[in-house]
Amino acid sequence: MFRIVKWLIALPVGIFIFFNAYVYGNIITYRAVAPHRTAFMSMRMKQFEQEGRDVALDYRWVPYNRISVNLKKALIASEDARFAGHGGFDWGGIQNAIRRNRNSGKVKAGGSTISQQLAKNLFLNESRSYIRKGEEAAITAMMEAVTDKDRIFELYLNSIEWHYGIFGAEAASRYFYQIPAAKLSKQQAAKLTARVPAPLYYADHPKSKRLRNKTNIVLRRMGSAELPESDTD
Repeated sequence: MFRIVKWLIALPVGIFIFFNAYVYGNIITYRAVAPHRTAFMSMRMKQFEQEGRDVALDYRWVPYNRISVNLKKALIASEDARFAGHGGFDWGGIQNAIRRNRNSGKVKAGGSTISQQLAKNLFLNESRSYIRKGEEAAITAMMEAVTDKDRIFELYLNSIEWHYGIFGAEAASRYFYQIPAAKLSKQQAAKLTARVPAPLYYADHPKSKRLRNKTNIVLRRMGSAELPESDTD
């Protein structure tokens, strides 16, 4: 009996250690190599297949300097205003999220930074639990420790979901505006950014008033967005 208990304890610990070793190795690789496909992309494409949707994956990696500064500023203004200065976590945002979750009785808000969103997109799934948030935090800490801010942002920009099967700034720019990501205007960048929190909802509701309102909010905030210091665009 004692041996069984030891195995029951050791097995999840071993899986946790193995998974994090795998993640760390990939983080080191992604400092120089673009991901072939993220865990979130694989999960989403499998979901579409199970739903019987005929959706093709459009994921086109482009270097950081071939993505419009307008889009970079729009995303920071909307998703993580303190990105350039924090170490991966916005503690004020996390505290607010905990309060909202406590009041609702469910894990809804996450207070996620760009780094945390990237950790989820690269390695995790959409489940909402404190265990998954803990793993997300561990991955975020590893990534921030060994990866430059501009590389984290580059990975994020290239992995965001924008529509059914559309991932990354280049694919989104081509799909919505038939132009490369480098040429996005402020208005176009703001409208793309407004889709990020609920891309499939806005894909099904392209004339949503919420989308227009969010676009205007992003436009007003873009001017104060602070990019990472190494940005040379």
